[in-house]
Amino acid sequence: MADEKMNNAEDAAAKDDAIKDNEHSAETAASVGAKDGGSPAESMDNLDPLAALEIERDSLKDQALRAMAEAENTRRRTERELSQARKYGHAGFARDLLAVVDNLKRAVDALPEDRSGLDDTMTNLVVGVEMIHQEITSVLDRHGITKIDPMGEKFDYDKHQAMFEVPTDEVEPGMVVQVAQTGWMLHDRLLTPAMVGVSKATEGKG
Repeated sequence: MADEKMNNAEDAAAKDDAIKDNEHSAETAASVGAKDGGSPAESMDNLDPLAALEIERDSLKDQALRAMAEAENTRRRTERELSQARKYGHAGFARDLLAVVDNLKRAVDALPEDRSGLDDTMTNLVVGVEMIHQEITSVLDRHGITKIDPMGEKFDYDKHQAMFEVPTDEVEPGMVVQVAQTGWMLHDRLLTPAMVGVSKATEGKG
């Protein structure tokens, strides 16, 4: 946000400079006309060739500077847009994919810890599911998609969604005491909030 405000300020400053340049050129032509007692166009005809060339040179210089400023502003805007597209362009795809990742995590959590009674086929299946989940999580991390698991943290309205309250005296009110579903971030942008249970004071102690 700070970068966008700074870039917008630079664009506005460049436009102000261009407006001032136009006003300066108009004032110059008007002053020449006033001195000669005629309109700017008539005064240009009455000037000696050198003075006319100087005025034309200044006008062309102003136009060139304005064109260069506009080109620079366009280049900066394009760079910002490309940067934003590279950083956040896959947000929609990531958000859809995360529903599948969450379901896969539930499947992993449901796998038995004691696998001594499983045959080789079932053991390989369990291990395969765990490996797939780990690999997908690693891929997400490489693309800037990180998990929000706020257990024990202060409730954050920007990243968490309170699903229920839990009366307790063990922690202060407003703490996350249960995570029903983890959330996800794409760099510094929220994809899905963490679904959480939040502590509150017990009756008579609020």
